[in-house]
Amino acid sequence: MNESSLQLAKAPIIEAVLDIDCDLPLSVDQELLEKSARDALRDRYPKLRKQSIQEHVWTHNGIDAPEMQMMERPGALQFLTEDERQLVQFRPNGFSFNRLAPYGSLDDYLPEIESAWRLFEELAQPVMIRKVGLRMINRMLLPLSDGKLVFSDFLQVAPSLPATGLKLGLVGFLEQHLAIDEESLNRVNIVKTSEAAASGSLPVILDIDAFHPCDIPPPEWPVLLARIESLRNLKNRVFQHTLTAQCLNLFSPVV
Repeated sequence: MNESSLQLAKAPIIEAVLDIDCDLPLSVDQELLEKSARDALRDRYPKLRKQSIQEHVWTHNGIDAPEMQMMERPGALQFLTEDERQLVQFRPNGFSFNRLAPYGSLDDYLPEIESAWRLFEELAQPVMIRKVGLRMINRMLLPLSDGKLVFSDFLQVAPSLPATGLKLGLVGFLEQHLAIDEESLNRVNIVKTSEAAASGSLPVILDIDAFHPCDIPPPEWPVLLARIESLRNLKNRVFQHTLTAQCLNLFSPVV
C-alpha cells in the first residue's frame, strides 16, 4: 500500500480540516469581503454563518471597584453547502476548508480547496503565511469479543497499565504525542482516546494534526500544494503505522 496515497473504501474520518493561518492587512474591509465572498461562493455554499469574537477586559485602579469592558470584533465567515457537510472559512487569521463524513480522498477536494484559497487570496490579500495544517479526525469502531478488546490486535502501540499486582482493567485512555520530522520540519500532534463502549464495539478516536509553522509570503499554488502533499504523507504514515493490519482491514484498503 502506498503510504503517500493511502485510500480506504470506508475511511473512518469524521472530519478533515485544512488550515492556512496567515496575517491579513489591517485595511481589510470586512463588509466588502463578506459581500464579495458571498457572491462568489453562493452557488456552491448557499449558507452563511458569521462568528464574532468577544474580548472582556477588567481594569482596576486599586481604589474603586473593578470595571469590565466588552469589545466585539468580526470572527470567521463560514460558507456551508446545503447539507452542511462541507464549509469554507474566511477567518481573521486565515483560511480553512472543512469536510465532514462521508469523506473520500483529499484528491476529491483539492480542486475546490485551490479555488476557494485563490478567492480568499484575491479578496483578503494575506501578507504572510504563518502555518499550513492538515488535520484528520478518525473515529474507529473496534469490535469487542465477549465485551472485551485486546488493544494490541488493533493498535501497534497499545495503551497499557502499570503492573500493580491488582486486577485492574483498562476502561478508557487518552494519549497525546507531539513530534517533528527533522527533514521536512513538519510537525504532527497525535491524540488517541476512547469513548464509552456501545453496540458491541469500542469507539476509538485517532486525531492526527500535521502542520508546518512558517513565516513566508503567500507562495504560488504549486508550492503550497507541495507542502500540503508533504503533510498528507506524514499524516498517512502516522495513521498506517499506528494501526495494525487487522485494524486497517476494517476499512477495506484500496490497492
